[in-house]
Amino acid sequence: MTYDLVITDSHVILPQGMVQKNIVIDEGKIVQITNDTPSSDHKINGNGLVSIPGPIDTHVHYGVYSPIDEAGITESHAAAIGGITTMMRMLRLGDSYKKSLPVQLDASSRVHYVDYTIHASIFNDSQINEMEFCTQKGVTSFKLYMNLGGDVGHVYMDMAPGSTRLHDARVEVNSEIVRKVVQKAAQLKCPVLVHAEDYESCACGIKTAKEKKQDGLGAWSESRSPDYEAKAIKTVSEFARQYNCTIYFVHIGSSKALKQIRIERKNGTKIFVETCPHYLTLSHDKQKGYLAKVMPPIRSSSDVEHVWGAIKQNEVDTVGTDHVANQLKLKLGGSDVWGALAGFPGIGTVLPILLSEGVNKDRINLQQLVKLTSNNAAKIFGMYPQKGSLEKNSDADITMIDLKKEKKVTTELFGGFSDYLVYDGWNLKGWPVKTIVRGEIIAEDFQVVGKPGYGKLVQRSI
Repeated sequence: MTYDLVITDSHVILPQGMVQKNIVIDEGKIVQITNDTPSSDHKINGNGLVSIPGPIDTHVHYGVYSPIDEAGITESHAAAIGGITTMMRMLRLGDSYKKSLPVQLDASSRVHYVDYTIHASIFNDSQINEMEFCTQKGVTSFKLYMNLGGDVGHVYMDMAPGSTRLHDARVEVNSEIVRKVVQKAAQLKCPVLVHAEDYESCACGIKTAKEKKQDGLGAWSESRSPDYEAKAIKTVSEFARQYNCTIYFVHIGSSKALKQIRIERKNGTKIFVETCPHYLTLSHDKQKGYLAKVMPPIRSSSDVEHVWGAIKQNEVDTVGTDHVANQLKLKLGGSDVWGALAGFPGIGTVLPILLSEGVNKDRINLQQLVKLTSNNAAKIFGMYPQKGSLEKNSDADITMIDLKKEKKVTTELFGGFSDYLVYDGWNLKGWPVKTIVRGEIIAEDFQVVGKPGYGKLVQRSI
């Protein structure tokens, strides 16, 4: 028999450890991990490279500052260059999901280089009533923004396909909305992703800082104290225990948040934790300017080390990017930190950051890398074993990495919508050199060779 593709002689990361074997691929699936080299239409020489399950970026914002029919192309291009094989979009709609979700799904189906799936953000009672409809369309996870309400209730919703106009909105994600979403998600057996910041406390903190004429990333961090994260974590965890709901805390980057999560886990809450590359590399005491403004804020150097420590203790399940596809003209639209836009791009740099700052500095090993970037995410969000593993019959989503390759980060490298990167100029050691999605090479040697529309919506189980 002649197979479609054989990857020879690479170091393959399997659940039981690293082996030096050949990966045999046919019809988009892994069919063998073997010492043999069967006949195939194509071969890839993997000598000196490591083959890992294709990383899943659990947390991506795109379609907000450019419409999905454009953003799906640019951001999946950046993803492919960075070795990401599945991207999970945080969809924010200001109107009915019954009206707008099918339109978004249709537009998405034609534009992605890599596979993708969706989390649906829920803001009001009408959308709560549409959560079951979302699951019928393959959207089986929901997002709560506990940071949005009152004086800090402004948000940009996703644009309609074909539109280029920013969609301003004001929302009120109060405790009753939080309770109802958790209750409904529990009934549907779906996880709830939570941005855990108490919006009333944040509004007060920001008002106080402005009155004192404070500025900079340190002031931004202080105005949105980790105490406000802990408060929100406690609130939603109580609801989760009441209704037996699984909570997935997004972008956790402070020691106080992690401490509160430990308490809630001991109390019996089903919790998964995501951190982001910026909480592992950036701190307000070292960063200048406003590019690294994000919610929740980057914290202190001590918090950075604490998050690495939590990873070592298996208290962190995934690393998502919280990638925001925006541009400098909006990002730095104000004269101070309060006028700057929160969020920045990062989907292309997450894997090289984890390789350079994690694996190559002995903070994590390759097995931990795989758990953080693909295996755990696939299991949490109903994609395993289709995604997240190099086991037989899994999708042939494979990222081949060169641990010795050194390269400088530049904005132009990834071909995304954004015209800046917080890591611009960083010299990183360890890069993806081939990105394979369902057996097709999508990117190699920092060039995308795949086609938009190849990426498919991942079917998830509940």
